[in-house]
Amino acid sequence: MAENQKQSSAEASAHVPSLVLNKSIYKLIHGSGWIGKFNTMVALAITKGVGSMWCAYIFTILSLISLPAAIKTHDPVVIIGWIAQTFLQLVLLPIIIVGQNVLAAASDARAEGDHQTLMAIHTLTTEVYDISQQQIKILELLEKNTKPAS
Repeated sequence: MAENQKQSSAEASAHVPSLVLNKSIYKLIHGSGWIGKFNTMVALAITKGVGSMWCAYIFTILSLISLPAAIKTHDPVVIIGWIAQTFLQLVLLPIIIVGQNVLAAASDARAEGDHQTLMAIHTLTTEVYDISQQQIKILELLEKNTKPAS
């Protein structure tokens, strides 16, 4: 039991918390080869372009072009279809991507803060562990020196 505890303590003190950010996982999605890098680059470029408020404004203007034709029909199904299929889908897509980008940035910021905290805790814990090991050695030496000679 004591040997297992020493082994797990040694493993724990040797462990260094890792920092994983959103950009760190790109290789896991498309791979690290040139095709994977190209696919990642294209996907990010499109996502950045579509995931901007400027794109939301452009899509709003684009969707409003067909609004008069939908209203002229006086058909509720066509008007509701325009709202649901044209306006909401076209305009909400970039806005949702912008929101996801904001959330991802906040998540990365929390991850970096948590990582710094974990590294500080890890450093302090390792120092406390080292001090306790030194104290154990001192106590063992004292115990050996204070034993009556037989």
